[in-house]
Amino acid sequence: MKKLNVLSNLKAQRIVAVIRTDTVDQAIKAADACISGGIKIIELTYSIPKVETAVESLQQNYQDDPQVSIGVGTVLDPYTARQAIFAGATFIVGPSFDKETAKLCNLYQIPYMPGCLTVTEVKEAMEAGADIVKIFPGSNLAPAFLKALHAPLPQANMMPTGGVDLENVQEWLNHGAFAVGIGGNLIAPAKDGDYQKIIELAKEYVRKAKEVTP
Repeated sequence: MKKLNVLSNLKAQRIVAVIRTDTVDQAIKAADACISGGIKIIELTYSIPKVETAVESLQQNYQDDPQVSIGVGTVLDPYTARQAIFAGATFIVGPSFDKETAKLCNLYQIPYMPGCLTVTEVKEAMEAGADIVKIFPGSNLAPAFLKALHAPLPQANMMPTGGVDLENVQEWLNHGAFAVGIGGNLIAPAKDGDYQKIIELAKEYVRKAKEVTP
């Protein structure tokens, strides 16, 4: 049921906030701000020290909100994935595809979203059971890449991450993105403690996503 809930949330909301901060406290506050602004799918990266603590805290705080999904990113191997899952992560994201991580996530029925950049990589990830493929880094591609990839693989659910911003988010969605991952430009105000700015940016992303017909 958790897997279905995460995938349903992704389909409905279409935006994932990718949180990469220096501390757990910053991560939690940034996540709170994103959720307040309407972005309720949160990816906490493993570059955050003691990220499992942030996952546990957010899961407890938002356990009564079915629209909130807390996952972990920058996962390179099954050992790290298992740690994240046992801490409460409801989805796993990686910068690259790892077959053993895919097997582990399938075993625990947790969505696995590996990073891919070619048709071959996307096909391999899908064959291993990836429900959604993270197109990364998106900054190296144009949104039209998604349309081109959908020609041979129309069933691919793709989530570009890296380089997605307020100026191009609608273009990515219009070219067939199942969802988008948004990090740096959304979370940057956390360094200055300006979480109100994150709320405002999140609201703007949500507004723009809703204007695009799925």
